Amino acid sequence: MLNIKENIYNIKENIKEVCYKINRNPEDIKIIAVTKTVDVDRIKFAIDCGVSSIGENKVQEILEKYDKIDKSIEWHMIGHLQTNKVKYIIDKVDMIHSLDSIKLAKEIEKRAAKISREIDVLIQINVANEESKFGIHPDDVYEFIDEMVRFKYIKVKGLMTIAPYAENPEEVRKYFKEMKSIFEQVNMKYCENYENIEMKYLSMGMTNDYLVAIEEGANIVRIGTGIFGKRNYNK
Repeated sequence: MLNIKENIYNIKENIKEVCYKINRNPEDIKIIAVTKTVDVDRIKFAIDCGVSSIGENKVQEILEKYDKIDKSIEWHMIGHLQTNKVKYIIDKVDMIHSLDSIKLAKEIEKRAAKISREIDVLIQINVANEESKFGIHPDDVYEFIDEMVRFKYIKVKGLMTIAPYAENPEEVRKYFKEMKSIFEQVNMKYCENYENIEMKYLSMGMTNDYLVAIEEGANIVRIGTGIFGKRNYNK
């Protein structure tokens, strides 16, 4: 497991280097360790090495691991969330990154109201308009947020996207630029007028492109392979 410790150290050093280059504070960048298919022992080791936030793509994996992990750790639901699964995680996760429909918002609101818990969410934007990915089309963001302002328990904390995969991360820089532009426009239009809309987090960038994402304004990056190595999908 020593490579996990080394990987975490290297990622933090890379973030420091890019932040100093662009005059940002590396402490402002939240690293979410993506633990899809990663066993509990390796997650615990990563926590011992400084990981404080973990992200899961599937509700089932959250349920399998939740009681075995230190309760001080932040849990993030970063994968597509089906409405019928909301009830299982509404009391467990600190943030849902993948709000992508009014139907899902209504279910989150209903389940959060039942336990009187405000829940932080990010709106997922399909910035490249890929058919294979979920998310709101960039042209529909304002209409979507107009609907969000009426919810009591949902607290919109920012935006999230999954950029297209590219061997050369420079190829996806344009998508990160577009996301930052949307983020800033939403901030100007909504954040002074509505209590439950805040552009605090811009979640974009993964193992292959997180440094470019940070250069373009990300303050949450989601890193799995870069920390834990290649996933074992047979588990």
